[in-house]
Amino acid sequence: MSTRSTQAVQALSRFGELAWFKLPAEYNHVFNYYQVPYMGWRYKSIRQGLEEVIEDAVKEPATQLEWILDRTRRNWILLPRRVHQEAGGLADPSFSETIHSINTNDQEFCLKALSDIDLIIERINQISIPKD
Repeated sequence: MSTRSTQAVQALSRFGELAWFKLPAEYNHVFNYYQVPYMGWRYKSIRQGLEEVIEDAVKEPATQLEWILDRTRRNWILLPRRVHQEAGGLADPSFSETIHSINTNDQEFCLKALSDIDLIIERINQISIPKD
């Protein structure tokens, strides 16, 4: 697990036990390019009001890109708004194609997103844990 993934798991785990987590590698060594990050996770059980706490934390840092927290499916996915819009949502089969297209055609975007996700993870780690 990468340092970024470890930090993200630690930050998210402060709010409850994770049942699932995913954060793609920063760099694809096979194709030699940086990859646009998106982070997915699912809690074993969700605390009341946690959704708003996490959404607020995503919006707080001064990021270079606009980010969204998609909670329309079983797993929560944090991703740049551009990816969500170009893919037509997470359920669309073109999601992975959109990610691949951005990875291969817009390295500047990928680098900005990688910088941003570090800020977001840091902010999630700093927020107060809501009391039950």
